[in-house]
Amino acid sequence: MFTGIVEHVGRVTAIEPGRERTVLALDVGPVAEGVSLGDSIAVNGCCLTATEIRGSELRFDAVQETLDRTNLGDLEVGSRVHLERALRAGERFDGHMVQGHIDATGRVRSVEARGDDVRFAVDCDPSLAELLVDKGSVAIDGVSLTVVHAEAEGFDVALIPHTLKETILGDRKPGERVNLEADVLGKYVKRYLERMLPRS
Repeated sequence: MFTGIVEHVGRVTAIEPGRERTVLALDVGPVAEGVSLGDSIAVNGCCLTATEIRGSELRFDAVQETLDRTNLGDLEVGSRVHLERALRAGERFDGHMVQGHIDATGRVRSVEARGDDVRFAVDCDPSLAELLVDKGSVAIDGVSLTVVHAEAEGFDVALIPHTLKETILGDRKPGERVNLEADVLGKYVKRYLERMLPRS
């Protein structure tokens, strides 16, 4: 379980494709502190397992489905990524419940400065958009954000100066893929209503 509060922006140091999996090597900086083999780390919001530790470099195995269904498949050596260690029991819970299970990818529609803030709009599949509500929560590349306006095939959020400083979202360009995870509460409510309400 994660909170969507990015701890550090790391960099990809190596990508080693294999027949059944690809190894992603990341310089995670201070995030390496206290990490043990098998620990979960959210990389751009995608929960990965640390399989090797070399100082501040962590290595992760990613199967092809993960690479296809997230923007981890778009990474190159030198790419910057959001990092967050799993939440420990008893710690302050600042964002929202983020599982690290990417629901879908979306495409950046626009990134527009509005005063000190930036309005960040994303196009996504209607099946994901229907899980979003105005003022609800969504994770974009692992960053916990509040939906400003939900639409039938997308949504937008406002990025405050702190978010722009601490994440790479402000560097995203229209057309780029971003990882999306809807609020888990919305998913359970939708599933419950589908079971309880008669089909038309």
